Amino acid sequence: MTLLSVISIVLALNALGRSYNILAVFPFDFYSHFQLYEVIMKELIRQNHTVTVVSQYPLKKSLKNYTDIALVNTSQGGFDIPPDGWKLKDYTEFFHILELGQYHCEVTLKSPAFLEFLKTDEKFDLIIVEYHTGECFLGLAHKFKVPVIGIIAQPLTIWHNNKFKNPSNPSYIPNNFLSVGIPRTFVDRLKTTLLNIIYQMFYDYYIGVKNQKAAEEVFGKDLPLLSDISQNISLLFVNSHFSILPPTPMVPPVIEIAGVHIGRPKKLPRHIEIWINESNHGVVYFSMGSLIKVDTVSEGRRNMFINAFRRIPQRVLWKWENGSMPDKPDNVMIEKWMPQFDILSHPNVKAFITHGGIFGISEALHCGVPMIIIPMFGDQHGNAKSVEENGGGIYLSYENLSEEVIYDALTTVLDPKFNMKAKAKELGARFKDRPLPPLKTVIYWIEYVIRHKGASHLKTAAVGMPLYKYLLLDVIAFLLLFMFIFIFVVYYVTKSVLRILLRRLSCSAKLKRN
Repeated sequence: MTLLSVISIVLALNALGRSYNILAVFPFDFYSHFQLYEVIMKELIRQNHTVTVVSQYPLKKSLKNYTDIALVNTSQGGFDIPPDGWKLKDYTEFFHILELGQYHCEVTLKSPAFLEFLKTDEKFDLIIVEYHTGECFLGLAHKFKVPVIGIIAQPLTIWHNNKFKNPSNPSYIPNNFLSVGIPRTFVDRLKTTLLNIIYQMFYDYYIGVKNQKAAEEVFGKDLPLLSDISQNISLLFVNSHFSILPPTPMVPPVIEIAGVHIGRPKKLPRHIEIWINESNHGVVYFSMGSLIKVDTVSEGRRNMFINAFRRIPQRVLWKWENGSMPDKPDNVMIEKWMPQFDILSHPNVKAFITHGGIFGISEALHCGVPMIIIPMFGDQHGNAKSVEENGGGIYLSYENLSEEVIYDALTTVLDPKFNMKAKAKELGARFKDRPLPPLKTVIYWIEYVIRHKGASHLKTAAVGMPLYKYLLLDVIAFLLLFMFIFIFVVYYVTKSVLRILLRRLSCSAKLKRN
């Protein structure tokens, strides 16, 4: 081996083993979302990188190469369920969610910890920012002059598609805030089209303006337009997968990573393990996630579930935040907190009642557990409809719940003759069958962006293109004008020719008469 070959190998190994300094900003107070981000951050330090994490959830135990910038926690401890459910329908829910994002933006930018951090002269190789419902943190890209990767803990929305010019054709691509799934009917396509336009305009001309104003107060009046900075985002990690939601075209910078947070199941607490093992007919697990406080459900709806559970032979594990439950059936165990993935991984768990968050759906599919999904808000409606269309579960409307509706859904999911378990396992096999595990995929692309200095070559030419060009409005106008001129010329020529022919025929007729 020559000296040149040795040097080349050493340089290559050095490049592969290079450590990077990464800034990550996760300002939202949704702990389930942060759990996904935390898994990625911990893997980065295992890969010998250094991370600085701005969030509301500092580590309880410090780690080497992991620096916390702790924000003031604004969490309200979850949402109460109103007596008749949330009245935020397809048309209005979007606006409330974006307003919530704007609130987090302003609170974080004005946080003493964040303002103090901005005084740093530390050099970073990359910024990873939670790109949930706004762009105000993209001012960090202007300050540090490094590539940016966006990450969201839910499926794509219309404004994310627009930023990356990811196709969002409403003829077959659903809007995740709607409960129609794939828009198959004329009404569904019309509804999806109109709401896509309205949502995008609200994001651009209301939220975008407020984001810009809030960011300029912190980063200075010389801050470029955030909408311009956003065109230079290198990648967007999306917590979705084509086995869960309808397959849609993805441009290269949009990377699906659903399942990143899923590791190996841990041993269950002894009392839960015994409860599951001793259930001769299996177990139903019931949880509405970390944000929704199920114990605030109205008495009438609680009794619907209780009465339905009394009628099934299976035992039920119910995540119930309150310490007690009136009239609790003997086949129901309640706990304030339960290790969800570890429970779903147990072979004796036969069904999962959930609100349709993408985390719970991912875990259930990974474990091959069929679902009864009762969505509450946000992308949960679209997630629920997609799972039902794929055969992995049943969609129930919270407003239309009754004891019989719940019981019928349980019967359908639990009865072997309906084959729901096999369908869920089939979906799970698709979900897990990938070239690389989700976590390794994320790390690869993070390092790829840094190695290629932003990887601008991944973006399509559509990013930043004026709308009239993107929609070919100028081409369409030209073709319409051409067709109009062509038709006019044909009409004029035909009219002239016919006039001449008629004159000649008239003259011939006169000559014959004379």
